[in-house]
Amino acid sequence: METFYHGTTRLFKKFDMSHAFEGDGKCKFGFGAYVTEVFTSAAHYAHNKKRPEEKDYYVYTLEIPDLTEDNHLVSAKPVCQAIVERTERELGEAIPHEVTNVGKEFRKYVGNRLIGQTGTVRQLKDKASVDAEKAATKFFDEKIGLKYYVWPQAQRNPDGPSNRVVLNVDNIHIVRIDKIELTPDDFQLVQGSEKEIPLGSL
Repeated sequence: METFYHGTTRLFKKFDMSHAFEGDGKCKFGFGAYVTEVFTSAAHYAHNKKRPEEKDYYVYTLEIPDLTEDNHLVSAKPVCQAIVERTERELGEAIPHEVTNVGKEFRKYVGNRLIGQTGTVRQLKDKASVDAEKAATKFFDEKIGLKYYVWPQAQRNPDGPSNRVVLNVDNIHIVRIDKIELTPDDFQLVQGSEKEIPLGSL
């Protein structure tokens, strides 16, 4: 298991995807639960731009399954050949080679095909609606065995700490919750402000 973090203004016992769009309202990196390898990044994400009046900030410490070669897509890297082959078998069609060079384009293309979108390969790999993203996540989780979409926490350090979308929240185990304070101007963690919330109190 690996340790990751999630920042939010809400207290809860279990991740629930019915609340998926209560953060920034987007699914830029795919549909699922967004987590990060860096505690301070999770703290920064705890600030909700849509609800700036909410001043209670929390960071969840999580355990999630280990990354393996064929259980994830990396946003800007080629797709593992085993994933491509499993996807082609399940879809019953060949995936264009240019789609498999970049994980995020592969994700969008498959999502669009699943909801019946038509168009050029370029159109299908460049943009995906929320419905297409949801369809992709369900398909990759249930049919292909993927657990994550992955991208670097800092683009200038592509092999450094990562952020992930967890496709199935049943794979997330909450091990600790800290109430934190953020600086008022740029919403960075106030060092030493962490105060543990007992899980049994929720």
